[in-house]
Amino acid sequence: MRALWEMGFFGRGSLSRSEPSWLEREKKRRGLLASKTNEEITGQRRVERREMKLERARKEQEAIAQQLKEEAARQAGLALQSETSATSASEHLNGTLNGSADKPVIESETVVVDEHANGSLNGSTETNTISSSETSSTTKTVRFSPVVEEKKYTPERRHGHTSGSTKATEDSLINEEHLQLTNEEALFLVYGLGALQVFDQDTNTIIPIPSLIKLFTQNSTFPARSDSEPIAPDDPFLISYVAYHHFRSLGWVVRSGVKFGTDYLLYNRGPVFAHAEFAVLVLPSYENSYWESTPELREYSTKKQSRSWWWLHGVNRVQAQVKKTLVLCFVDVPPPSASASLNNLGERLRGYKVREILLRRWLPNRSRD
Repeated sequence: MRALWEMGFFGRGSLSRSEPSWLEREKKRRGLLASKTNEEITGQRRVERREMKLERARKEQEAIAQQLKEEAARQAGLALQSETSATSASEHLNGTLNGSADKPVIESETVVVDEHANGSLNGSTETNTISSSETSSTTKTVRFSPVVEEKKYTPERRHGHTSGSTKATEDSLINEEHLQLTNEEALFLVYGLGALQVFDQDTNTIIPIPSLIKLFTQNSTFPARSDSEPIAPDDPFLISYVAYHHFRSLGWVVRSGVKFGTDYLLYNRGPVFAHAEFAVLVLPSYENSYWESTPELREYSTKKQSRSWWWLHGVNRVQAQVKKTLVLCFVDVPPPSASASLNNLGERLRGYKVREILLRRWLPNRSRD
């Protein structure tokens, strides 16, 4: 189980979110494991990231407050300078005219200048308030709680435990978790890598590849098809496996994308290293002229390929929100052929062709050119 996960990230743990780690978590819960589990390391990383965001938000607020103070001081200095120059000009005019008839006018002008200066002083405070409100309205403010609460589980230590009893408890602990594989993963491990053998629980014999494909195709639809029905070239399992085999052969780590509304997620190295970069939608394509030969086949292929624009727009919007690029994977369906049997799976898969189209949202503020 650990080998399949660590050497290709196949499957998921039945008692875990993704990586099979129930045994380590159970040992940690019982106090048999001194090191931290992956879940605890992830939780610690999240706490550190939350504290970093709080510190960054605090520094941004301090920088904004300091900038507002500097602007207010600069405006107050300009107001005092204009007031001083106005006062000196009025005194110079009073000394020159020596009480002439224009003195009341000068005094009135002086009063006006003084009122303007006082207004400038008062206006500096108002300007500071307005700029502060404008800054708060235009600047994106991130509010976090200043208190970071973290709860850690501390197992109770029982007295009287010896090293021998601890060793016996650890040896008696049975791993109750098993690895769950999808049908595509199981067939790829059996046919593509030869690293897996599937046994029949009734006869305890190895299930051959043709019988395994027939079993997977029967259960690819609901309700399940009967054993006597032939396998169509556009069977949902075959279309899905062709896309899975294609991306696995290119070196991608392929995981289920059901939680994002897609068929697959493509990881460059694996889910434990980084998030998925691409999300894949697998779509059958009926480009062969056989599917246009009769009205019935034309209607059938049109119905199979019909998709609404709102559906595509919704899926693309979800991928944009989670920072993933949507890949439309078109699998060209070959015409049915009697020669392509399941005994030669490679010959049958060779009739399919895969085309990829990247789809991104067009944003006016980012795509003006």
